[in-house]
Amino acid sequence: MNKITQTLLGLVSDWTGSFTGAYNIREDGACAGRQSSEHIHIEPKEGAPGLVIRIDPEAQHETVYIPACVTHSDVNDLVYNDFYVGAGADVTIVAGCGVHSDGEEEARHNGIHRFFVEKGARVLYQEKHVGTGTGAGLRRIDPVSDIHLAEDAVLEMDTIQIGGVDRTDRKTTAQLAARAKLIIHESILTEGDQTAHTDFTVSLDGEDSSVDLVSRSVAKGNSRQEYHSRILGNNRCTGHSECDAILVGSGKVNAAPELFAGHLDASLIHEAAIGKIAGEQIIKLRTLGLTEEEAEERIIKGFLQE
Repeated sequence: MNKITQTLLGLVSDWTGSFTGAYNIREDGACAGRQSSEHIHIEPKEGAPGLVIRIDPEAQHETVYIPACVTHSDVNDLVYNDFYVGAGADVTIVAGCGVHSDGEEEARHNGIHRFFVEKGARVLYQEKHVGTGTGAGLRRIDPVSDIHLAEDAVLEMDTIQIGGVDRTDRKTTAQLAARAKLIIHESILTEGDQTAHTDFTVSLDGEDSSVDLVSRSVAKGNSRQEYHSRILGNNRCTGHSECDAILVGSGKVNAAPELFAGHLDASLIHEAAIGKIAGEQIIKLRTLGLTEEEAEERIIKGFLQE
């Protein structure tokens, strides 16, 4: 793999020169390294670019890495990855993505991930997105997640856009069976003229299923963000959607949480708060010796990591 890939891997998946256990490294649409483990099997997908990842029920507290890197402009990478998680498994999936622009053309990665999580399995899905390079071409990342949780299954998704991505369109759909639980924490930073669009649709079909959606975003410069969440309570269930955003400069955020209660015992809540950094926060940090810019960055970093 080339040096840009190694740099991007360090940013999005804590690469230190190697991965242990199961992994697949994607570089400019091709495989730059792959390894299965005893309980996690990675195979090429038939009929489409991408992977089939099968995680055995015996996998307990194991990790699989599937980072993807675009290292130059004029690359439009599309990948389909399917995850089959066996009943009772406990696994962490690290799936970061980095795009690097060095020319006039767009550099883009579009990852379409499907999750089939069987009864009682637990999945922690970690995803970092970053854009680098000084090329004029747009850096674009458009992730799609389609989640199916069987009875008592749990999926926790931590997704972070840490900077440099000019355009992103993020779509997540989920269907939950009885007592299944979905937890999503999203953090997005946009600057300059960047745009970010997030769309969640979660269908709580099983009795006592639950979802917790939390989005924290910072829109700086002239950037713009759109957030839409839709929770469908089709049974006795609990659902929560929260969108908190900070505006810096001329940044703009449109938050539109939506709830549908299709059952008498559906308990659904949404919250949305948008505003600027409080002046007293800046003043307090400046008394500790920070400049105004340093204080602002400290506040933003802490907010996105909450």
